Amino acid sequence: MLQRNFKQGVPGKVLLTDITYLSYGKGKRAYLSTIKDSSTNEILAYHVSERRTMDLATNTLLHLQKNRKFEKTEDAFIHSDQGIHYTHPDFQKKVKSMDLGQSMSRRGNCWDNAPQESFFGHFKDEVP
Repeated sequence: MLQRNFKQGVPGKVLLTDITYLSYGKGKRAYLSTIKDSSTNEILAYHVSERRTMDLATNTLLHLQKNRKFEKTEDAFIHSDQGIHYTHPDFQKKVKSMDLGQSMSRRGNCWDNAPQESFFGHFKDEVP
């Protein structure tokens, strides 16, 4: 649906989401899920967990829903890869209940969600 047209110049229309891992301590790992506005580059919601369970993605949606500063457009949608979190019926049901459309990258094509991947790369460079 997005066709790599990330910068549409309309805040609240194109939301990007993904999950990454963060290493810390001695061999420990946490998982970070974010939702980013592709026009403003603002992180609108995030959730951190020690486990990569389904609620990692759905809790991030709940945080977005609670963000009083977030104003979505009428035709807003959320874009992700085709990971199990985003193809799961619980996630899709929550997206629909929030009156958001859903778009997904082509299978195995990281370029289809490049701004979100880039954010994670820069974040990991800056945070020790």
